Amino acid sequence: MLATLPRSLGEELRPYTGHAAAAMIKQVQRSVAAYSQPLRGVFGRVLVVSCERAVRHYVDCIGDPDLPHDRWIDFYRMRGRIEFTEGRSLEPLHDSATIGARTAWRAMRPIVRGLGVGAGVVALAAESVFVYVDELCATTIEGYQEAEAMAAGAIPLRRRRLLELIAQAPEGSACSIASLADGAGWRVPGTAAMVALQRSPGAPEFPAHLLDDTVLLDLDSAEPYLLTADPDTDLAPLKDALDGWRVAVSPVVPLTDAPAALRTARRALLLTSEDAPGPVIWCRDHLATLWLLAEDFLGAEMAKRSLDPFTSLSEKQQERLSETLLAWLETRGGAPEIAQRLGVHPQTVRNRLRQLEDLFGDRLRDADDRLGMQLALRAQRLMRAHRRDDGTPGS
Repeated sequence: MLATLPRSLGEELRPYTGHAAAAMIKQVQRSVAAYSQPLRGVFGRVLVVSCERAVRHYVDCIGDPDLPHDRWIDFYRMRGRIEFTEGRSLEPLHDSATIGARTAWRAMRPIVRGLGVGAGVVALAAESVFVYVDELCATTIEGYQEAEAMAAGAIPLRRRRLLELIAQAPEGSACSIASLADGAGWRVPGTAAMVALQRSPGAPEFPAHLLDDTVLLDLDSAEPYLLTADPDTDLAPLKDALDGWRVAVSPVVPLTDAPAALRTARRALLLTSEDAPGPVIWCRDHLATLWLLAEDFLGAEMAKRSLDPFTSLSEKQQERLSETLLAWLETRGGAPEIAQRLGVHPQTVRNRLRQLEDLFGDRLRDADDRLGMQLALRAQRLMRAHRRDDGTPGS
């Protein structure tokens, strides 16, 4: 991709490589905790030279399909080995490369645009930055894996690093994931489910030996989890072996959505009672609940906007009118039907409906307003039920 850009663009950008590299170093140290230490010794030299070489080689590649890459490859493989020997995971390495790429492009973009090149060239240059960085990450991972291979348990460690990368930042990391997967002997699936695990006090070890080799597993983190491409098949052997463990299975999603899927599975563990039937929670069976309660503040904001006439009422009045309003919104029935559903007298329902008419007026006849009210009321009901199950005071 870089070779297809005008060679003159590289010549124009070359004087600014030092500026871009300096901006990268500053932003990486500010944003990535693992690299925030003073630029001294081997650490300082490696970080500075890595950023400088990355920018310089990128510019050198512009418009030059014959540029040799051997020294560049050797250097970034060495960088990967250093990362491993210094005890850092792949997460800060990947973060620093992504952040550095964005920073370098921000530094270079005004210069590129100032050269008067077409919009297509600018777009191609921007895209090439991130393709280049992904190749750089893949090369560094090769060196990281070489160092791992010299240590005990290389394959399990590679699988752990692979799972970390997928769970944290799979988008734009295809080359990095492919490199790690190749070294771990794992076939990258198109889709997968993320499974959150929760261990009760005194529970035995998780029965990982029952899982297929295609399942990636992390039992050592504070919030253990696993990845499976076929949850129905892979988790079936666990059915009667989860003594003291609770499991929440996300929907099957594209690999790029793995971080969101893992957040959903962990949310499901929080929102379901420990005495729920069975140890396995399938998120696909609770999508409406998980969506409505995805973020507490959103539910509160929706209630504030959709149910604002209730703010002048007492808590008891709010509770009575809320259940009546929700019953009416869900059934659009008359007083007898709603009364039967709520277990109250029809005249009581009529009185409440008149109060609701006085409070909400024309909003009861607006489809968008009714939808907002119904979602807010259902979210409130679900949250109250969750608090009761959770034993939260005041519920």
